[in-house]
Amino acid sequence: MAPPRREVKRSGSIVPCFLFVELGILGGTAALAYQLEFTDAFPVHDGGFFCRDPAYGRPYPGPPGSSRAPPALVYGLVTTVPVLTIVVGELLGRLGGARGGRDPTILWGECCYLGAPLRRLLRFLGVFSFGLLATAIFANAGQVVTGAPAPHFLAVCRPNYSALGCAPRAGDAPPHFVPPGGAPCNGDPPSVAAARRAFPCKEAALGAYAGAYAGLYVTLAWRGGGSRLAKPAAVLGFAAPPFLLGALRVAEHRNHWGDVLAGFLTGTGIAAFLVTCVVGNFQSGGGSGRGGQGGTPKGPPRAAAPPAPSGGDQRHPGASSRPPRRHLNVLSPGGTPKTGGSPKLGGIPKVEGGHTRILYGGPDGALIEPFIKPLQSH
Repeated sequence: MAPPRREVKRSGSIVPCFLFVELGILGGTAALAYQLEFTDAFPVHDGGFFCRDPAYGRPYPGPPGSSRAPPALVYGLVTTVPVLTIVVGELLGRLGGARGGRDPTILWGECCYLGAPLRRLLRFLGVFSFGLLATAIFANAGQVVTGAPAPHFLAVCRPNYSALGCAPRAGDAPPHFVPPGGAPCNGDPPSVAAARRAFPCKEAALGAYAGAYAGLYVTLAWRGGGSRLAKPAAVLGFAAPPFLLGALRVAEHRNHWGDVLAGFLTGTGIAAFLVTCVVGNFQSGGGSGRGGQGGTPKGPPRAAAPPAPSGGDQRHPGASSRPPRRHLNVLSPGGTPKTGGSPKLGGIPKVEGGHTRILYGGPDGALIEPFIKPLQSH
C-alpha cells in the first residue's frame, strides 16, 4: 500500500521571516555575546577585597590555555557534540520514516519546497545556537555585574600590603578591607580583570547547557528500539563531561564550587526552558509524538454506533429498530374513543351506525391524515 501523500501549503512569508527575523535575532545575540566577552564596553565591577583573604590566596594556575581543558577544546565540544547528535538523530529518523509527523510541506514561490524534516532540523539547530549564545550572555553578564574574584585573585593582583595598610592581624582583629577604586593591584591589568570574572563559571554553564540539550533530545526524540539502556547511557554520557569540567575548574583553583554550581544551574535552566517552551519537547508541530509516532498515547478506537433506522424512533438512541406497532383509534358518534389491536391495513372495523373516523399509524410513528368513511345505512 503506498504511503499517503503529504499535504502541501503555500507560504510567502516563511523565508523572509527566517532571513530577517530569526537570523536578525540570532545575529544580535551573537553581537551582544561578543561585546561582553572580548571588549571593554561593559567594565567589570570592582568590589574590593580583604587583605590576605585565604579564599582568594590560591596559587596562580597559569593562563587559560595551559589548563587541561583549554577554552578552545571546551567551546569546540559544546558546539559540535549537540549539533552532530541532532543531525544524526534526524537523519536516522528520516531514514526510518519517523520524522515530520503530519506537518505539511511548505511551498515558497514556485520552486522551493521546504519539507517537514528540513524545517524540523533547522528549528532544533537554530534554537540550540540561540540558547548557546544566551547562556554565554547570562554567564558573562553575571561575571561583569558581580566582579567576584577567583581563588587565585591575590596571586594575580600582587597588592602592596604595606601601602594599603594591610598590617598583620593581631589576635582576633578583623582583616583589613581594601575598598574599590584606586590602583591596589600591581599585576597585569588584563589578568586582574579576568581574575575578577569567576561567578558564575562560564565554562560550566556552557557545558551544562550543551549536555542538557543533547540529553533531552536523546530522551524525547530518539527511539530506543529494543534496548532499555541505550537512552540512559547516552544521557549519562552527555552529563558526565560538564561535571568533570566543573570539578577540574575547582581543582585548578580557577573557580569556587559556588561558581561552578551557579554555572550548572544557568545552563540547565536555559536548556530546559528552550526544550519545553520553544521546541515543544522536540515534537513536530503537527502533533507527532515521541520518535514521530504520535504524541499522547491514545486508547483503542471506540466502536461506531450503529446508524439509527430511518423509520425508527429518533428520540431514544438505544430503541429497537423494529417498526412500531400500528394502532387503530375508533371514535364512535358519541365521541368515546375505542382502541383496537393491530388490524390489517385497509381493514374496516365493525361499528354501529353513523360515521366512523379511522386513524392509521405510519411507519415513523406519525399519524396518517385521518379520513372519514361513511357507512351505508341498511
